[in-house]
Parts: sequence; C-alpha cells; structure tokens
Amino acid sequence: MSTAEETAGGEEMPWGEVTPDAARRLLVAAVDAFAERGYHATTTRDIAGRAGMSPAALYIHYRTKEELLHRISRIGHDKALAILEAAADGPGTAAERLAGAVRSFVRWHAERHTTARVVQYELDALGPEHRAEIVALRRRTDAAVRRIIGDGVAAGEFDVPDVPGTTLAVLSLCIDVARWFNAQGSRTPDEVGALYADLVLRMVSAQK
Repeated sequence: MSTAEETAGGEEMPWGEVTPDAARRLLVAAVDAFAERGYHATTTRDIAGRAGMSPAALYIHYRTKEELLHRISRIGHDKALAILEAAADGPGTAAERLAGAVRSFVRWHAERHTTARVVQYELDALGPEHRAEIVALRRRTDAAVRRIIGDGVAAGEFDVPDVPGTTLAVLSLCIDVARWFNAQGSRTPDEVGALYADLVLRMVSAQK
C-alpha cells in the first residue's frame, strides 16, 4: 500500500504540515520509494520521478536525500511520541492508560504502515546529528511507556519484575505491526489495536 492509499483509508491526511504542496508531494514519493526499495537503493531521481517532477526540483525543497529522510522521521516520531505521552498523562488507571496507549500506537502503525516502516526502520541511514535527535525522541517514547508501567507496579495493578525490559518488549511488539500489516488482511487497524492492548495487559499481569 502506498502513502496515497493510506491517506484514503485514514482519518486525516498525513503530512498536512508539510508545505508547499510540491514539498509534500516529494516527501510522499520518498516514503513510498524508501519503503519499497530502502533508503540506500533509492535515488533522488527515483523520488522526483514518483512525484512527477524533475530531479532538480527536489533540491529546491530539500538539500539532500538524507534531509528528506530526516523530515519524514522527525514528523513520524513526533506523532508517535504525542500518542504515547497523551496516554501517559491522561486519566484512568495504569491498566486503562496502558491499553489506550497500545491501542492507539498500534492503530497508527497499522493505518500508516508504509510510512511507519520508514520511520521505524531507516534510523541508521540518518547522519550523526539527525540520528542523535531521533534517538532522543525514542528515549522520550520509551519513558512514556515506562512511566505507565511503573505507575501500575506502584499501584499494585501490574506484576512486572523488569520494567525497562518489559517496556522494550511492549514497544517492539507494537512497532513490528508496521512490518507485517496488510490492509487486505482479515483484521482492521482497530481490531489489531484491541488485540495488542489485551496481549500487553496479559504480559504485565494486569489485575482485573
């Protein structure tokens, strides 16, 4: 599925914050190319061609292919972090907040699976400065989930001997949805989100 098809199936237009329209078209084309071929096998000519533009036009909006990847990665990680921090800071018991976080996080990775594959799996292609910036966002993502699990342990809701390890397992489980999700499959993003929320609550032995 391309990012255009993701847009048709999602609740909001992704990359709406990217302007002007030509810059957004190039970014959408880059997501599709990176997801299909990988960052290193994709050329700026490939990206421009998918966007219906000349290779020279790309450099009007992005100095390098790496800058384009960074823009994609930054927007995607900001959205993922917002989902998890909203759940961590929201009302309800730790179990309710953890279930809500997982459900929303998984749904995003399923609905935007083409985008999410690039966001989550092309980190090593970034330059040192940009990579450090994205790693810092990932640490905040980890901290949001760890906080919910820690709250659950403190409240006696969860039985988790290793909070950092369990946090890593939860995030890895959710992120991997982007790798295998198929929009033509038998489960919708909402159904996968609900399934994973239940699995994660079982993982932490949430008291019901």
